[in-house]
Amino acid sequence: MFGIAIHGGAGSLPRAQMDAERERRYRQGLEDALAAGYAVLESGGTSVAAVTRAVTVLEDDPQFNAGRGAVFTFDGRNELDAAIMDGTSLAAGAVCGVTHVRNPIELARAVMEHSEYVMLSGSGAEEFALSRGFTLVPRSYFRTEERWRQLERIRGGEAGLSPLTISHVGTVGAVARDARGGLAAATSTGGMTGKRYHRIGDSPIIGAGTYADDRSCAVSATGHGEIFIRAAVAHDIGARMRHGGRGLARAVREVVHGELAALGGEGGVIAIDGRGEIVMEFRAEGMFRASRRQGESAYVDIYGADRPAP
Repeated sequence: MFGIAIHGGAGSLPRAQMDAERERRYRQGLEDALAAGYAVLESGGTSVAAVTRAVTVLEDDPQFNAGRGAVFTFDGRNELDAAIMDGTSLAAGAVCGVTHVRNPIELARAVMEHSEYVMLSGSGAEEFALSRGFTLVPRSYFRTEERWRQLERIRGGEAGLSPLTISHVGTVGAVARDARGGLAAATSTGGMTGKRYHRIGDSPIIGAGTYADDRSCAVSATGHGEIFIRAAVAHDIGARMRHGGRGLARAVREVVHGELAALGGEGGVIAIDGRGEIVMEFRAEGMFRASRRQGESAYVDIYGADRPAP
């Protein structure tokens, strides 16, 4: 059974701030990305191709904090991170701190497939992009007025506001199982509003925000990156399955509501296992999420309870 799940961030976007039109736009963005990734699987494509396509659609949607629409650093730049992993071969690719790459997930895949490295950063990653025929875009491509206003609120020291609370629609990601049983995960983000010193979060770090292994599961995470790094969240979920005998739902629940909670972390994960079971669980007010499995209808939600495991 093939299937795919996607997310568009988890965090504190109160229901009171989500009017009907805004919610409609977010849901449409999730539906478009889900449909694009599912179409790849339905046509016999690989899980790697499916998660790449789904995340690319989200990177192109300015509503989400990845690609165009990414949040700004404190000094007014957009610094983008992404990672992808093939669960069959355990090959992985990641980029961090890029500023001119329209779709960082495509560059991360190029690193995985066309280099001897796993992670490239900054100007080096962009030099590699040029060597692979990527066309770089000006920094102005990523700017949206809403994200700029969020930065100005941070810079202005608005009471009760922090980079964590303002980056409510954050990281995007996808996990998939293809018809051959191969798993893959991909994650992309602009990081944290007002971040400094070229800060890098969990998204491009294999084992923290992104991980895939056909022997267990594929995971993409979203939330407070520093805590996801410290807890090695994505890898921990897979390890509990592979070495601890947990099922996917239990492994995810233990990590999200156990390890993350113990460290005071907010966020969530999407995950899929070798049987095509999908779990989307979060420790936050909501998580932008969607999924679809072979022979089933699409599921899209923002708030509400996690989808029950099949």
